[in-house]
Amino acid sequence: MNPIKHPGTTRLPQLDVESQKQREAKENGEYELVTKTDTVVTNQSSESPTQITPVILKGRFARWNDKIEGLAGLEARGITRVLPEEKHAAGIRQYLQMMLLWFSISLFAATIIAGSLGRLLFSLGWKDAVCIAIFANGLAAAGAAYVSTFGPESGNRTMILGRYFVGYWPSKITCILQIILSIGWGVIGCIIAGQMFSAINGGGLSIAAGCVISALLIGGIATFGIACVHVVERYAWIALLFAILVLVGNSASNYNTSASFVGESGTLATSRCSFFALTFGNIVSFSSSSADFYVYYPTDTPKWLTFALTWTGVFSGATTCTIVGIAIATGVDSNPRWASAYEISSGALLLECYHGLGGFGSFCLVILALTSVTGNAPFSYSAALAIQVLGRYAKAVPRWVWCVVITIVELVCSVAGRNHLFRIFENFLPLMSYWVVPWLTIGVEEHLIFHKLRGVPFDWTAWEDRGRLPIGAAALVAWLMGWVGAIIGMSQVWYTGPVALKLGGFGGDIGAWLAIAFAGVVFPPLRYVELRAVGR
Repeated sequence: MNPIKHPGTTRLPQLDVESQKQREAKENGEYELVTKTDTVVTNQSSESPTQITPVILKGRFARWNDKIEGLAGLEARGITRVLPEEKHAAGIRQYLQMMLLWFSISLFAATIIAGSLGRLLFSLGWKDAVCIAIFANGLAAAGAAYVSTFGPESGNRTMILGRYFVGYWPSKITCILQIILSIGWGVIGCIIAGQMFSAINGGGLSIAAGCVISALLIGGIATFGIACVHVVERYAWIALLFAILVLVGNSASNYNTSASFVGESGTLATSRCSFFALTFGNIVSFSSSSADFYVYYPTDTPKWLTFALTWTGVFSGATTCTIVGIAIATGVDSNPRWASAYEISSGALLLECYHGLGGFGSFCLVILALTSVTGNAPFSYSAALAIQVLGRYAKAVPRWVWCVVITIVELVCSVAGRNHLFRIFENFLPLMSYWVVPWLTIGVEEHLIFHKLRGVPFDWTAWEDRGRLPIGAAALVAWLMGWVGAIIGMSQVWYTGPVALKLGGFGGDIGAWLAIAFAGVVFPPLRYVELRAVGR
């Protein structure tokens, strides 16, 4: 399936209520932003239709929007469900694209930097850090792969799926957190790319200027939409993998694979837990957007195939980068040049890994810097969709407009935080996993227990009908209980929970695991009561 050639990619969806009203308003020559009560009737439910009040774009702005969305390759569709008849048939090459997409996204310079923290921040030895990288990435990739299987089946975006998992109103909270998560990743990516661009120019190009360049590239791809994302990721991994292999080949002689843990024996368990949490949080956050990129795949796409290809792409890319980061960190202790570069920035350290290659090494670092673009553009795209899920006013604003807004926010925040990269890494990544894992746990239980076991399929036509979607009271309570578990089990610079303090007496991060446990135990009985009382 080639998303660029798909008619639903570059035109307004004809069955969307807001889009239909917008076309009618344009034909009548009306202006301003208006609301009008409409009745939405679905073809797979016997329940009464729900009254909604869509917001319609009219007049001059609508005409400008039509011109912009008429650009070749720009995706006009927002969060409207992709119907089965709008999908394209897919063959081996199109299914292989699933793996290549996530492999390319996961070949991310930020993951290399995150991997280096296993040694530089937590003082772990080579074997400890590598084992943690393999298991943490493997487990986290399973979350992203699981959620991705709903994309072809439902035709709905990931945050729309959240309405089925946690209910119409509670899903708005997770949408806000998803927006913060995606923008946070964009900020990290812009800073890393900015550092590398600055290092290449010997400081002649400021980190701030590098952040601006990266933010604009990320925003450009996200603005054009899913077709552009698929095309870029289909080929980008070749250059990215080449740059990483050159880095490894040139710097491997400085690696110390016999490095062991440095610190008091009591802190070993806490360091292992904390690095596992950071690595896991780095990748499990993909779960909150992984279905977005498969909505045009055929409805009958085998779930096992979607899961396997997505998991393989995420795991192979993320594990490769994490282990490379660990390896680089082991050389900082013994190589004075690397230690000096590390004091400057992570970009300078990566440039030093290409030492001796001259201009070719700088060229490879430019390619590596572009991983911040290929790794973040898909999530900026998803953030715009998450904004539209917030409500009818947000949905009325075209997707590309939200992409522009997100680009501006990422640009400003990356420039402002360019000197605090490791602090952002240390605090942001684990914190974001605290909301994703209870959300994912509730979604798995809702699917397996209350739909699969009961033989009740999801009604994907109800994606915008809050009268047919779950109320979400049970999910909200369970999700909040997951946060309770996260709070008492987290270990951050600014706070360590009472349970986390029990690990070694110093504090190890087990917040994600307690969040899973608390939400997983609380949700089933509450959901059972909710179904008995309300019926949905």
